[in-house]
Amino acid sequence: MPRPAADTSPVIAILGGLLTALCWTGTSLTSARASRSMGARSSLALVMLTGLVVTVPFVVAEPIPAQVSDPPTVVLLGVAGAGNVVGLLLLYRAYHGGLVAPVNAIASTEGAIAAVIAIALGEVVAPLVGLALAVIALGVAGVAAAGADRASTPDDDPAGGAVSGRLALGLAAGAATSFGLSLYAVGQVAIALPIAWAVLPARVVGVAAIAIPLALTRRWHVTRDGAPWAIASGLLEVLGIVAFAIGARDAVAVASVLTCLFVPLTAIVARFLFHERLTRGQVVAIVVVAVGVALLGASRV
Repeated sequence: MPRPAADTSPVIAILGGLLTALCWTGTSLTSARASRSMGARSSLALVMLTGLVVTVPFVVAEPIPAQVSDPPTVVLLGVAGAGNVVGLLLLYRAYHGGLVAPVNAIASTEGAIAAVIAIALGEVVAPLVGLALAVIALGVAGVAAAGADRASTPDDDPAGGAVSGRLALGLAAGAATSFGLSLYAVGQVAIALPIAWAVLPARVVGVAAIAIPLALTRRWHVTRDGAPWAIASGLLEVLGIVAFAIGARDAVAVASVLTCLFVPLTAIVARFLFHERLTRGQVVAIVVVAVGVALLGASRV
């Protein structure tokens, strides 16, 4: 299903990637608040249940596409679903040991990973796009490195214990890989199927693998403070995937990389919401990320 990028400027891909970045900024912050109150698994369960409730009506409103039964599509649906859920679970656990900004900086390389996969499998991009990818990756790595020594461990973790700052950064790296695979698969599913089907897999896997087992074992901890944040995160997650799926239909690599904009956005907002002081190195690295993303946009318009 991979295909070369269009000859014309992929405006839809750019807009889709930018909107995704905005949505995922909100998702990162709201899920961090929810996981600190309810724990990683309980927060993820409510996020996925919220997304499933929102998505199912759009799926059942149309006939089931014939392509759903094609083996390549089945594989892509599986990767899209499992990759997203595993990535979110790793990310939520990472929030318990690291500051929001550096953890999200590492996890945000998902866009670059998805772009590399798309290019490796046949999507054609301009040479300047490759340079932009390198600049973004350098900036993201810089944000993570500048924040690594400042990782902290919260005193309370209802999900089963806090993790060290170093382990949190490792979990974030695992989340990035899982997200990158899922993101690429979502883009390919969006090309072959209605967009609702690109959103559905992760919600189904999340509810089946996380929410239902927690409910059956009575280990689903839902708090009055955390629930609204988890629900908001679920809604923003769905909106972000929809925006990305629309953009990916135009150019998977471009839409993927532009999602990295949520790194500087999240770090800036976290400065005010969580009172996380940004070091000079983080500020410089965030500027590098922004320059890389701007370079990407300039290379395509």
